[in-house]
Amino acid sequence: MYTIRQRLLKWVYPLFIRMRKKSDKGGKRLSNKQQIKPPVSFFELKATANNGKEISMDTFKGKKIMVVNVASNCGYTNQYEALEKLYKENESKLVILGFPANDFNDQETGTDKEIEQFCKVNFGVTFPLFKKHSVLAPNQNEIYQWLTDEKKNGWNQQVPVWNFSKYILNEEGILENFYGPAIAPDSEEIKKSLS
Repeated sequence: MYTIRQRLLKWVYPLFIRMRKKSDKGGKRLSNKQQIKPPVSFFELKATANNGKEISMDTFKGKKIMVVNVASNCGYTNQYEALEKLYKENESKLVILGFPANDFNDQETGTDKEIEQFCKVNFGVTFPLFKKHSVLAPNQNEIYQWLTDEKKNGWNQQVPVWNFSKYILNEEGILENFYGPAIAPDSEEIKKSLS
């Protein structure tokens, strides 16, 4: 069920990761070393799942949370595989929230149903996927407004630099880390931040 473009991206993915890690943009890392608590609770937020149901973030209280903006036609699309593996290995203590977005060069043009099908068939994705939306202003959804506004999350203003940017929150809903897309989900760095 891969398109020609997706097959090509899968083949060049390892090279793409190596090149982007060296760039400031793709390999960007930020952390909340002082454990600044958010003025607005993450657990008060809601988002619409790709099946149309509204989900309260309160549902995920007590688990680590990784929020990722995802896309089906990106050089980083193969990260779906590592994200799913990470999710399955840590399901009792981690939830991964995938937010499909088409903010970067038309890399997510499918419908919510097509995106879900692509993720299940090609990567076996079982972690929650949400409705496609913008992760950048002016049309950011409530989750990304919180993730990128220090007046809400307490310290971070970093917007996604590309698809597969990762935000990690602890069990109490404190935003702890931001990782650029070139930092793979199965990297030791990310695994350490989830332990």
